[in-house]
Amino acid sequence: MVKVAISGVLGRMGRAISRIAYEDKDVELVAGIESPDCAHSHDTIGEVINKPDLKAPITPDLAKVIDQFDVLIDFANSTEAVLSHLRLLASDKNKKAMVIGTTGFSEEELKEIKELSKDLPVVLAPNMSIGVNLLFKLVQEAARALKDKGYDIEVVEMHHRFKKDAPSGTAVKIVDILKEETGINKVVYGRSGDYPEGRPSDEIAVFALRGGDVVGEHTVIFAGLGERIELTHKAGSRDIFAKGAVEAAKWVKDKPNGLYDMMDVLNLK
Repeated sequence: MVKVAISGVLGRMGRAISRIAYEDKDVELVAGIESPDCAHSHDTIGEVINKPDLKAPITPDLAKVIDQFDVLIDFANSTEAVLSHLRLLASDKNKKAMVIGTTGFSEEELKEIKELSKDLPVVLAPNMSIGVNLLFKLVQEAARALKDKGYDIEVVEMHHRFKKDAPSGTAVKIVDILKEETGINKVVYGRSGDYPEGRPSDEIAVFALRGGDVVGEHTVIFAGLGERIELTHKAGSRDIFAKGAVEAAKWVKDKPNGLYDMMDVLNLK
């Protein structure tokens, strides 16, 4: 049994994770963390997901519940909030673990996460879905096979109108994989203007679409002369991300200190 706390518990993902965790017989949901502006709208997670028997408290102060959980799942709507939680867990004398699903970290913030993970096990993943992480693996294999064979690479993603960052963390991860496998380092975001000599072959283009209530769609296009290969993942429900986050929490408990991702959790490496 793994004892779990959820940061960002009143957000879309926090609510979905709470429902999935509540239904998992191997998980005990013990606390929720939310920003001071929102935390007092509900006293317990049970109130949020309509499960009166669930008495896990909601608090704006992680330190107040730090002794109650084994793993913190963090989907806070602020990268600085996530980092403050990670710093606290890294300094705590009792070994904790953390699963981070928040996206939009700067390079400096990512460096700090990597450094702090020396003091506790951390799963950092821009997308917790099993299918998306399989997409990462397929993109890696396709890019490796098609390298230097004349294929142009385009990445298209679409999310709901409320998403805070663009391109998505998932798209950024896809681009990182493509850069590593192809050696192409030039990335353009959107495209406009004149191309007298046509599309450059030494670039990866990324297009971020926003609108409506789209949960998440990602397509990687490898376009050659005479044929085109497309790898696509479409999310129909946030539950797929919530299930992945809960699986990551169960996996990371008692793991050695270090920085992991969902490829580790799903044994796709």
